[in-house]
Amino acid sequence: MTASNVSTGEPRTPSAVATPLSVELDRGSPVPLYFQLAQAIEAAILSGHLAPGDRFENELALAKRLNLSRPTTRRAIQELVDKGLLVRKRGVGTQVVQSPVHRPVELTSLFDDLARAGQSPSTKLLDYHVGIATAEVARELNILDDTEVVTIRRLRSTNGEPLAVMTNHLPSAIAPDPDELESQGLYQSLRTRGVHIRLARQRIGAKAADREEALLLDEKYKAPLLTMHRTAFDDSGSVVEFGAHAYRASRYYFDTTVVDR
Repeated sequence: MTASNVSTGEPRTPSAVATPLSVELDRGSPVPLYFQLAQAIEAAILSGHLAPGDRFENELALAKRLNLSRPTTRRAIQELVDKGLLVRKRGVGTQVVQSPVHRPVELTSLFDDLARAGQSPSTKLLDYHVGIATAEVARELNILDDTEVVTIRRLRSTNGEPLAVMTNHLPSAIAPDPDELESQGLYQSLRTRGVHIRLARQRIGAKAADREEALLLDEKYKAPLLTMHRTAFDDSGSVVEFGAHAYRASRYYFDTTVVDR
């Protein structure tokens, strides 16, 4: 466990160097240290201990003070740069971003998102297949090519209207049973098995609907679809799921924040 000086709470002028944060790290926790550090910094920003315009502590000094490796502190800072809470400026360093509104986004499944929004999500299981991973799936899951995986294909609807066709690949040891997947979301099923998704890498794109997708989603052949490829990691940093989803562009969009670096 490591701690540093606490904030004085005194007013600061923009671009002042913020007082070093009080950070406690649980080195015995399965949660990666970079993620613990990122959470502590984010909490300081949202609570006002780090003010918009403040210059953040140099990552080398931060690493030395907390007895962490430089790659660990760099990754923690990058997590917050990606979230739009910090920004790197040439000749200035890393600064807290002026952000009037911050809405935390939880890492959830589409089923959870729809249920939370008051929609009526439903799922039709299209395929449930146990077999040897393809080269692409093995690479994304960081497993050997001859490892057994479960491939799940589902149609997700909301209020009776089709919304997305989802394909997910998981190691067979943690895969939910088929009947679970029509009554609850994939991540909820994983949580009941003690698997908690903490981080994910996503790629957003677009494609034209093939004939099967058009039929399932009640769209015209070659209609535009939004796509998302997600690789998800658990508490220990292990890959637990790789998914490829296609959404109706007429019914769904991704909302994100971009920052000028």
